[in-house]
Amino acid sequence: MEGAAPIIVTAQLPDDVQAWATALRDQHFPPERNHLAAHVTLFHALPPSCEDELRSVLARIAREHAAVPARLSGLMSLGRGTAYAVESRAMLNIRAELADHFHGLLTSQDQHQPRLHITVQNKVTPGKAKLLLAELSAQFSPRDFTIRGLAMHAYLGGPWRQLANYPFRG
Repeated sequence: MEGAAPIIVTAQLPDDVQAWATALRDQHFPPERNHLAAHVTLFHALPPSCEDELRSVLARIAREHAAVPARLSGLMSLGRGTAYAVESRAMLNIRAELADHFHGLLTSQDQHQPRLHITVQNKVTPGKAKLLLAELSAQFSPRDFTIRGLAMHAYLGGPWRQLANYPFRG
């Protein structure tokens, strides 16, 4: 076990989408709160006690699945932030499989199917968030990509420590 930190599970973006979204995040996220690269969170806080089992389940899922189709479909307001909406029925199906496996260990936040997204701004005033939403919406074009795998991270109260990557190989 890596320690007592909650475990976050993310979908891995392809390198080009990762670089583009992280650059936007670096530009628009308050610097004192920007500890992370762009990401798509699937689970916010799995208990550290399930780490070994989670590693095994993520490895199995990665063996069974090929890269997962996804689409940037628009912008989302987060109230005090802005994000790109991500559509991927296949990713939501994989997430549902994980949720079913770890049922009983999920926080209330993780018990609900998420609205997949890539946050590029958060923890700003609603007015500032609204301005960025309008700016990015005006220049938005949908974009197809593939999710290349899954990753797990330890939550360190702001920053994360990457624990493992599981590239899809199916």
